Amino acid sequence: MSYQIAVLGASGYTGAELVRLIATHPYMAIAALSADRKAGMAMAEVFPFLRHLDLPRLARIEDIDFAKIDLCFCALPHGTTQAVIAGLPRTLKIVDLSADFRLRDPAEYAKWYGQPHTQPALQAEAVYGLTEFYRAEIAGARLVAGTGCNAATGQFALRPLIAKGVIDLDDILIDLKAGVSGAGRSLKENLLHAELSGGTHTYAAGGKHRHLGEFDQEFSRVAGRPVRVQFTPHLLPMNRGILATVYVKGDPAAVHQTLTEAYAAEPFLRVLPFGDLPSTRDIAGSNFCHIGVIGDRLPGRAVVVAVLDNLNKGSSGQALQNANLMLDIEETTGLMLAPIFP
Repeated sequence: MSYQIAVLGASGYTGAELVRLIATHPYMAIAALSADRKAGMAMAEVFPFLRHLDLPRLARIEDIDFAKIDLCFCALPHGTTQAVIAGLPRTLKIVDLSADFRLRDPAEYAKWYGQPHTQPALQAEAVYGLTEFYRAEIAGARLVAGTGCNAATGQFALRPLIAKGVIDLDDILIDLKAGVSGAGRSLKENLLHAELSGGTHTYAAGGKHRHLGEFDQEFSRVAGRPVRVQFTPHLLPMNRGILATVYVKGDPAAVHQTLTEAYAAEPFLRVLPFGDLPSTRDIAGSNFCHIGVIGDRLPGRAVVVAVLDNLNKGSSGQALQNANLMLDIEETTGLMLAPIFP
């Protein structure tokens, strides 16, 4: 059986990554692609690296016949997705890659994204799409909200540790480095090559980054009480990848054992031997997340390092993983691609 798939926002980085992944999926066929400003263009004109594929031309959303679609990926900008999804058929399964349905409390959405949530009923229906921790809910969902890429990285490093109580919940610091593709494909002066290359900088520091809303929501839910972490992101002059260095108070051996046991059966999460630390080069282009643990020079403290590809495991790969569950397909289908090296 071949499920008919639509990708809305196919002219962006995550949309293109979805097309790349779905192209070799044995049970999915791309039936529709949207990109309003590039409607009428061939996908090969927008992304020449996809010219070998026989794909439908880009169309406006209103011109797509959703009666023929089984599942729709929405890779649209934050703030615009709510109205789009509200106008789609109720029978359609949807995986949303934007931030519009990640935060369960509409007031928290308004706080972090600076505008009211216009679809609270849909928000109440949405399932948070961190696959490894919400499998059962995702499998039965109609609407799944993909996580933020930074938020996913930090959660993979910390959720089992919070759940097992092996670290001090009031002493957590996440220092994160991210590739530039996480900022999207829109033209921005600070992302020009001359402005970005040859240096790095912090951004949204001091508790201003929107993914803190997800950390607050998810870590507090796991702990059963409020958990507030320190989080400082940095932008690196590389295309793909996230590296999160997480500093915690706890026994390093217990931290490593907890993560190893939690992810022993997970196909995409790899905990390295104690003392080994991962690199973004080892997961590029893949749906894998690598995690390493070392002891700190200060007794009773540990350092956890997690890496993933922001466009894949942090977004489009995660979305496909969720879609597989929603369509009752083996979860790893289409996603066991080896990382690209060098």
